[in-house]
Parts: sequence; C-alpha cells; structure tokens
Amino acid sequence: MNRPLLSLAAILLLLPLPAAAATLPDDGGRGLEIAREADRRDQGWGDSESVMRMILRNAHGDSSERKIRTRALEVQGDGDKSLTIFDEPRDVQGTAFLTFSHALEPDDQWIFLPALKRVKRISSRNKSGPFMGSEFAYEDMASFEVEKYSYRYLRDEPCGELTCFVVESYPQDKNSGYTRLLTWIDQAEYRTQRIDYFDRKGAPLKTLTLADYQQYLDRYWRPHRLEMVNHQSGKSTSLLFDQIRFNTGLSDDDFNKNSLKRVK
Repeated sequence: MNRPLLSLAAILLLLPLPAAAATLPDDGGRGLEIAREADRRDQGWGDSESVMRMILRNAHGDSSERKIRTRALEVQGDGDKSLTIFDEPRDVQGTAFLTFSHALEPDDQWIFLPALKRVKRISSRNKSGPFMGSEFAYEDMASFEVEKYSYRYLRDEPCGELTCFVVESYPQDKNSGYTRLLTWIDQAEYRTQRIDYFDRKGAPLKTLTLADYQQYLDRYWRPHRLEMVNHQSGKSTSLLFDQIRFNTGLSDDDFNKNSLKRVK
C-alpha cells in the first residue's frame, strides 16, 4: 500500500462501506491500522525522479516497449503530485500526464497529446479507462492515500519467503472501476507485494505484483519491477525502473498543467 507507481502512483472519501462489505465481520479496525502504518513509513521523502521502461504485451505474447520519465512531489495535508513523460517511441514522444492526487476529493488529471496539440482533462467518470493502452487504469496512477478506501483485515499468510497481512479494501469513489482490492503487505517492512483487483461486477480483473525492492535514504522502499496482468483480456504490462533519485529539488512550479505542452 505504499506508492507502487508514482511514488505505484496510485490509488478516499470517508463514506459508508458498500453493501458487499457490510456482510463481512468487523475486524476491529486492524485493516485501517495496517494501512496507516504502511503510509506512515513512507512519509517525508520530499520529491523524486525516475526513469523506467513500460512493456506492453498482448494476449498472443507480442510486446512493445516505451521509455518513460516520472517526477513526484510529496504534498503535506493532501495527495501527492506526479508527472509522467513519454520519451520513446516516436508515436508517443512528448506525451505528458499530470496528476494532482487528493485524499478527500476526486483526483485531478490532465494529459497532453502531441498529435492533438492540446491538453485534455481526464474526467473522474473515466478514471477506470486504460492509461496509454496499458493494463494500468488512470486511477492506478494516483498516489495512495489512506482516506480513499475502507479496510478490512482478513488474515496472515506466507508470501514467498515473507509473511504478509492480507487486507481487503473498498474504494470510496463511486467512479472507481473496482469494487474491492485484496492487498498482500509484508509484515517486516510493510511493503506491498501483490494486489488483486475486482471489477464492477465483483469478478477477478487483474493482479499487480511488485518485486525487486530497493531501499533509498536508509528508509524508503521502492519496487523496481511491477507486473500487471489482466485476467480477462490476457494482456499484461510491466514497469521496469532503471533509476530512482530523491531530493532532486522539484517544487510546485514543476507540476503545472499550463506548461504540459513544454515539458522536457
């Protein structure tokens, strides 16, 4: 539940639990406590810049690769800001995607498409749509904020060589493309190891696995490999981080929707 994409990007309004959740036994708030602890351990990083590759695979195994840069800025008292810039191949070069995540209201998102030469705002009603043809949705690209979900602790279980908490969470945004998520969080460092997503009909939709964690500034863990598999379409998307740097001097001025067309 720490930030897998953009600081994992990605993903709460304090509303009542949906009907599906009301039938489950109360966990005494343990799920919320786990989410808060994961968030607490990932506070104070300031800003970061990353270089990564996005590999898209269709159901037949054919693949294509994109080169991407990301920038992220931690915001006190609200969700983080992030900027994604596509450098290669030529057909997506110059595309820039800006997100202002929020804890208590819908995220603000804009994308600049060079072919159209204009900045397009992403409607909150379309947040479940695929981001740049990948298996990540627009809502996956926002930073994790505790308030965006309701939580329910389910169990402890092994996850590889680790032991994980398994927590069920329910998006509070009515426009979310998910009814619920199952998240595996290791008990040693509170790092997200896996997330299962369920669609609006409650059926299994996709699974995200996070691996190759590295520690930065002697505190912050970041996965260098993310794999999103869509169980319904057979498609998948990999994000491979080649470089992550912190404290690069970014400020609010570097996250400006009016300058998306000129982002370098």
